[in-house]
Parts: sequence; structure tokens; C-alpha cells
Amino acid sequence: MSGETFIKKAYDAILAHDFERAIAFFEKAIEANPLQADYHYKLSVTCVRSGHLIRALRAAETALTLEPGSDTYKAHVRHVQAKVLLSDAQRRMESRAYGEALTKLKQATALDPLLGEAFLMMGVAHACLKEYVEAIYALRELLKLDPLHTEGNRLMAEYQRKLREY
Repeated sequence: MSGETFIKKAYDAILAHDFERAIAFFEKAIEANPLQADYHYKLSVTCVRSGHLIRALRAAETALTLEPGSDTYKAHVRHVQAKVLLSDAQRRMESRAYGEALTKLKQATALDPLLGEAFLMMGVAHACLKEYVEAIYALRELLKLDPLHTEGNRLMAEYQRKLREY
């Protein structure tokens, strides 16, 4: 089968909400035509959606290597790198290593300033350290991106109250 046939099968799998099968078809398309940057990019996007971040990063970097002038691929690599950092920050938050988490989150937002969940987590990390001014600032950044973010608005009110009490 041709690469395009596998791509069509991958999209059919996505429409059926079977992302693992879609990933397998994208990989078959790549086997059929390994120099097709777009196939690697599509694999990466699907891997991000499925939480396979390291696999997504490898595919994104391959797409960029094949087409180094692509602004889309450059932005996607930065986005995936930011998601990897966000995932690492989440693990550090679970271990109560808030300072380390904040370092990762700052790196993530530098790579992808539209990654709202990083600003949310940054706000929570600062609040865990009782750094309410910084927590409020991070949540303001989130709310600039998504003014109706329910959790962001709830935490903003909570941290503003805690700052007044502090």
C-alpha cells in the first residue's frame, strides 16, 4: 500500500476514536515513505493527543529535520517540548518538589506561551510555596488565554483571599 493509503486509514481510525490504531497506520505510512515530513508531523500530533510525548517529540524532530524551514514544524517541536516539560513538572508536583516543578514550568511557557495548563500548574506550585503574588500572576497569564477557565478563576479568587489574609 502507498503512504497516502495508510494516511487515509489513520484518519479513519482517528474518526473512530482509535488513536492507537491511527498511530500504527501513520507508522506504516512512514515505513512506505520515510522522507515525507508531513507523515512524521501527523504521527507526532496524534501521539501528543494520546499522551505518547517522547514518541511525539521524536516524530516532530524528524519532520523538522526533513523540512528545516517549516515554521509549522518548528512551532510544533516547541509545543511538544513544552508538553514534555509540563509532564515532568506534574511528576515533580506530585513529589512536592515545587521549586523544581516551577523551573520546568517556566521553561515550558518560554517554549509555548499559549500552554495554559502550564500557567495553571505554575499558579498552584507558587501557592503551595505560599507565594501568592506569583501564583496570582501565573493565573492572570492563564486567564488572558482563557478568561472563562473555571478552575483558573476559582483559584484566582482563592489566592487573592489568601494573600489578603497572609
